[in-house]
Amino acid sequence: MSTTNDPGTTRSGRTDEGITLTAESEEDRRRQEQEAAEVAAQFDAESRVRTTEWKPLAWLLSGVAIFTALYHMYTAYFGTPPTLIHRSIHVSLILFLVFMLYPPVRRAHGLAFRIIDGVLALLALVPTWYLMTNYEQVVLQAGRFTEPDVLVSTLLVVLVLEAARRVTGWALPILALLFVLFGLYGRDLPGLLRHRGYDWDTMSYSFYATTEGIFGTAVGVSATYIFLFILFGAFLAKSGMSALFNDLAMAIAGQTRGGPAKVATIASGFMGSINGSAIANVVSTGAFTIPLMKKVGYTRNFSGAVESTASVGGQILPPIMGAAAFIMAETLGIPYTQVALAAIVPALLYYLSLIAQIHLRATREGLKGVSRDNLPAVLDVLKERGHLLIPLVFLIYMLFFSGRTILYSAFLTILVTVAIAMVRRTTRMSFREILQALEDGTRSAIGVAVACASVGIIVGVVSLSGFGLTLSSAIVSLSGGVLFWTLVMTMFACLVLGMGLPSIPAYIITATTAAPALTALGVEPLVAHLFVFYFGLFANITPPVALAAFAAAGISGGSPMRTGFAALKLAAAGFVIPYIFVYNPELLLRDVDFMTGLAVVATAVIGILLLSAALERHIMVNMPWYLCLAIAGAALLLLNTAALYVMIGAGLAAVVLLVQMLRAKSQDRLSIRSI
Repeated sequence: MSTTNDPGTTRSGRTDEGITLTAESEEDRRRQEQEAAEVAAQFDAESRVRTTEWKPLAWLLSGVAIFTALYHMYTAYFGTPPTLIHRSIHVSLILFLVFMLYPPVRRAHGLAFRIIDGVLALLALVPTWYLMTNYEQVVLQAGRFTEPDVLVSTLLVVLVLEAARRVTGWALPILALLFVLFGLYGRDLPGLLRHRGYDWDTMSYSFYATTEGIFGTAVGVSATYIFLFILFGAFLAKSGMSALFNDLAMAIAGQTRGGPAKVATIASGFMGSINGSAIANVVSTGAFTIPLMKKVGYTRNFSGAVESTASVGGQILPPIMGAAAFIMAETLGIPYTQVALAAIVPALLYYLSLIAQIHLRATREGLKGVSRDNLPAVLDVLKERGHLLIPLVFLIYMLFFSGRTILYSAFLTILVTVAIAMVRRTTRMSFREILQALEDGTRSAIGVAVACASVGIIVGVVSLSGFGLTLSSAIVSLSGGVLFWTLVMTMFACLVLGMGLPSIPAYIITATTAAPALTALGVEPLVAHLFVFYFGLFANITPPVALAAFAAAGISGGSPMRTGFAALKLAAAGFVIPYIFVYNPELLLRDVDFMTGLAVVATAVIGILLLSAALERHIMVNMPWYLCLAIAGAALLLLNTAALYVMIGAGLAAVVLLVQMLRAKSQDRLSIRSI
């Protein structure tokens, strides 16, 4: 295998054939990893984990993490205890690890902080202990909370908010606190915000003793589907799946124009779908792909934009969709397969747009790919690690064709991953590595679990106060009941609500507060939820708070804001596609026959390619602005399923393409004459 296969261990030099890769020194590799770690710590609060040098404490934390993973695997196979108890165990174990692993502030590593955090970690176990010992009293008292009940509930709320601050940053806990104040003082608020108001006893009962608060749907999905699929991703990573994605993408697209950028798109899309964190994906894959993109000739800002846009897109890519698909299915009460099948065409169109813009940019600027002599062969890659694709194929079979539950499918796929990895020595996992995968999976699930618990506070207040219906009524009223303007206002609401939040809490908040405005106007619930999910997610690359783009800029050395705006342009198709599938649900392949679905997908593909050409202002040769507007109009018409619009769009596109062909021939003749 070529030295290109090891992420972060290659350097390139420019040649006529493309980019030739040569080995970097060990010092360069370590420097690159250190820079990536610093970027992660700056933009991703989940990366700010304290180191534990005292071995007994390190063993304890590893033991708790492994126990947590084994507990979730056990309940996936044998069944869970009562709902509230199972979810409270999940939350308490996660909170325990948060307070032991995440310092309250940076560089808070002294003994005093350790003692305080140890006390908080032990207190995190109290709500579960209290619920298990007083279960019937808590559940059956119908809101008549005793003083100990209120104290335990208050303790849980405080611990969840503090854990969220440490793991996700300030945005989510501040938003949760604002909703708590909204619930307490609703009767004193003006206008549409006014509601009856609730005392703390009522709110604490909702947060602690019902499935409408902290132990609500979000934590329920986190304690089941999300945890197991993150654990599955940890086992894949330990077996070398990330190396397989990078090598396979390099083998397939590395030698094409702008190859490294296409590699970044493919690899980041696959990994982003599994790991569920756009920023973490930017840091892990970007440490390898961004330097290669820069060496090919892409600018720093464009290189960072490609990585961040591709990483964010992984959250909309089936089958896993960063675990959001499972929350969506649970929230809507529909099978998971419906969500995944509906999301697949829009996601593929999004990635097609990215690759098309990357290729057109490379063509316009005369950029080359990686020299074929320095790339691994597809067959060599598949021979070395191709067997690692078997667990993914097995998972798809289990989810879509076996008829088994999602939990059982995830559990069995983890076992299959371990067994398949044993086939070759290079991917074989020792017992120690299996334990490490269990620990890594638990640690990776911490951020999602804490976010889901804190979002439960917001959902609890919304359920009590009816704020979701109030907000949707306000949006519909301001838009005059016109669907298009309601979509626009909902889009901006989602972009604002999603700023600075991980994708899963962003979706839950927007689905709770903004999606009802669309369903009130007759939009199907699944379509409405996909719409708000897209825009809550794209807040990660939308300035001024484009955390994924800022993280990529930290690696590329580019300007954070310029990288954010470049990412916004690359993701333009992602801002158009949700409008298209609201007006034309056929794009989601819902209730359509094969020929109709094929026609819809075909015209959408052509429309997306034309839109990409308009954004890059290039088809064969550079386009003047008026042709860009014409081709963009043709693209939007083709994205509409109405036959008349499609015909007009196709005719307009044909005219523009003909003009570009004539302009290209004219420029070729001028070039020959000048020679």
